[in-house]
Amino acid sequence: MALFRRGPKGADATAQAPGAETESAPAQDGAAPTAGADSSGPEGDGAADAVGPFDVSEVPELGARVDLGALRVPGVAGMELRMEVDQKTNRVTGAGLALEGSALQVQAFAAPRTDGIWDEIRAEIADSIVKQGGSVDDVPGPFGRELLARLPARTPDGRTGHRPARFIGHDGPRWFLRGVISGKAAVDVEEAKTLEGLFRQIVVVRGDDARPPRDLLSLTLPGKRQPETPVAPPTFDPLNRGPEITEIR
Repeated sequence: MALFRRGPKGADATAQAPGAETESAPAQDGAAPTAGADSSGPEGDGAADAVGPFDVSEVPELGARVDLGALRVPGVAGMELRMEVDQKTNRVTGAGLALEGSALQVQAFAAPRTDGIWDEIRAEIADSIVKQGGSVDDVPGPFGRELLARLPARTPDGRTGHRPARFIGHDGPRWFLRGVISGKAAVDVEEAKTLEGLFRQIVVVRGDDARPPRDLLSLTLPGKRQPETPVAPPTFDPLNRGPEITEIR
C-alpha cells in the first residue's frame, strides 16, 4: 500500500512507516480540488450540476485529480492516499483515501455493457461477511443500496470484537466502482459527508479494450504508468489488507 499525505503547503511530512519500501512520487500540477459535504460534482470541470462518480467521457477537464491509471481521484487538505499492492503480482489493486480517522477504499471493475453488477456483488459481500462471523444490513443510502456491516476484528486484549464498515457502489458505463468506508465515517453521518463527496468526484477511465465482467481495472502509483494488462479478479476478503509500500508528501 502506498501512502501519500496531501497537507497544507509547507507542512512537514510525517515519518515513514518502519520497514516500508519507499518510492518518490512527482508532485501534481495545480492545487488539489476541495471535496466536502456540499460537493455535487468535480471542481473546475464544468459539471457542477452533475452527480458522480463519473466516466471520463462525462468530464471535459480532469482538473487536479491524481492520476492512478483507471481512476482519477480528488483530494482535500490533510488527506492521505494509500495504494494497495498485491504481493504476488506486484500490481496496484486499490486506493484508499484516509482523512481524520476515517477512510474510503475504492476499486474499479469491468462490467457488462447493459447490466450493472452492484446488486450481485452486494449480495456476495453480505454472504462473505456473515460467513466470517460478522453481520450486515442492506439499506438505502446516498448512492443507492449499500451495506452497513460489522466486521469481525481482534481487540487489543485478544478478544473477538467487531468494527463498522459501509460498502457503497456505483454502476457506470461498462464499469463498476466499489467503495468501503471505515472508521468514524462508517457510523457518523456528518463525518461521512467529506468521504462521500470524494467518492462522487472520482472519475473512472475504463479504456476501450474488451474485458470480462468483474475484471479488476489496472491502477498505477501516482506519476507512473503501466501497460493496460487485465488483472485476475481478487478473492473478496473484507478483513484482509495487503502489504504496504509507503510514500508520504
